[in-house]
Amino acid sequence: MTPLRSLLFIPGDSAKKLAKADGAGADALILDLEDSVSLSQKPLARELVPDFLRARPRAARTSQLWVRINPLDTALALEDLVEVVSAQPDGLMLPKADGPADVFKLSLYLDALEVQAGVPAGSIRILPVATETAIAPFRLGDYAGARLERLVGLTWGAEDLSAALGASTNRDPAGAWAMAYRMARVLTLMAARATGVQPIDTLYADFRDEAGLRAASQESRGEGFTGRLAIHPAQVAAINESYMPSSAEIDHAHRVLAAFAEEPGAGTVGLDGRMLDLPHLKQAQGVLALAAAYAR
Repeated sequence: MTPLRSLLFIPGDSAKKLAKADGAGADALILDLEDSVSLSQKPLARELVPDFLRARPRAARTSQLWVRINPLDTALALEDLVEVVSAQPDGLMLPKADGPADVFKLSLYLDALEVQAGVPAGSIRILPVATETAIAPFRLGDYAGARLERLVGLTWGAEDLSAALGASTNRDPAGAWAMAYRMARVLTLMAARATGVQPIDTLYADFRDEAGLRAASQESRGEGFTGRLAIHPAQVAAINESYMPSSAEIDHAHRVLAAFAEEPGAGTVGLDGRMLDLPHLKQAQGVLALAAAYAR
């Protein structure tokens, strides 16, 4: 599966924003039934979101269409699932997941609801927001051994974690993430890589700051994240570009492969005055595979 670079939230109760969503250019749209929709508007969102999905059959979609349901520990979650599963979203975002057990529970619900709705078995994937409760960061490593077939990635969030911790801020005095949130972020990255799924970075809140978004996203990709959440269509292009290899990276990767090809069987080769070994070869292969996935 080609990695999702940009995952754009669309409030599920806004017909106006839903009507504009197709032109956003995001790899995935997350049609929201949770935080951006007030309790009184949730019935409307449960009408608009399935209608949006049905009007865009899977084969005709230009973006993947995901739905963020309400947390599993509320009665709202099952109400969401009953309405949206038959409309065949590509996946569900699960907020406030305590750990792999919640993803497994949602998987069981989907097993039953897909059969009931005549939806292909296992076709709806799951992306948990894996750090939004106080216990969740302690269970991130458990995803690696959980064998969750629907799991497509792990992402993290700071705002709900702040509330769970009783914190007044999630930033340090310099404006960077405070220690607890840096820890949650790094553990999400490690857990996703250990599990073999996508590590997806959290949103960049200031949608007017394109330069800051690009810098943060390029740094994020350098660390190993493959995409990030977006809260405004204006962020999509910068995110998509930031999570793709640059021309310079692609050229360098080709040269690394050529250097190893010239010395078959060698564990190390020299290039531009540096000694490269097999991890450098794997990194170059990864760059070229990612570039090919996006047809650069």
